[in-house]
Amino acid sequence: MNASLRNIVLVGFMGTGKTCVGELLAKRLGMTFVDMDDVIVEREGKPIPQIFAEEGEPYFRSVERELVRELAGRTGQVIGTGGGVVLNADNIRDFGSAGLVVCLTAPPETILERVAHDTNRPLLAGSDKMQKIRGILDARKELYDAIPLRVETDNLTVDEVVQRIVTMYRGD
Repeated sequence: MNASLRNIVLVGFMGTGKTCVGELLAKRLGMTFVDMDDVIVEREGKPIPQIFAEEGEPYFRSVERELVRELAGRTGQVIGTGGGVVLNADNIRDFGSAGLVVCLTAPPETILERVAHDTNRPLLAGSDKMQKIRGILDARKELYDAIPLRVETDNLTVDEVVQRIVTMYRGD
């Protein structure tokens, strides 16, 4: 497949930089940026916390799965996924067949700094966000670790992360 047409899919836990990196990466490569959560919010007509509260997480994951199928059938995109897209192995398989899948990572302390005041994180609702972050990271560790291409975003600028992904994409 022509590398210039392949997708780049950014996966990773919330707060690892998928949206910031994805937007700049798409601009740099002349591709379209697609934020999956934004598409779901637009199509469902309500914010993700409301979808979780009214319909439940299984419903959200089914909507997410359908969107993965749709996006994997297109080319020329940088796709920022939701943090839980890794919960369904079919999602990663489909994205892997349609492009380069890169996992962005960061330590729990950095994630908490980045998402502490974000009210659009239903899995972190309530108190002790750090405990929730650690618990979810532990539960998903094997799923994130199974993705061979990884970039630790903690001590890098957005531009540095983008450059590392561009290098992976071009095979430099």
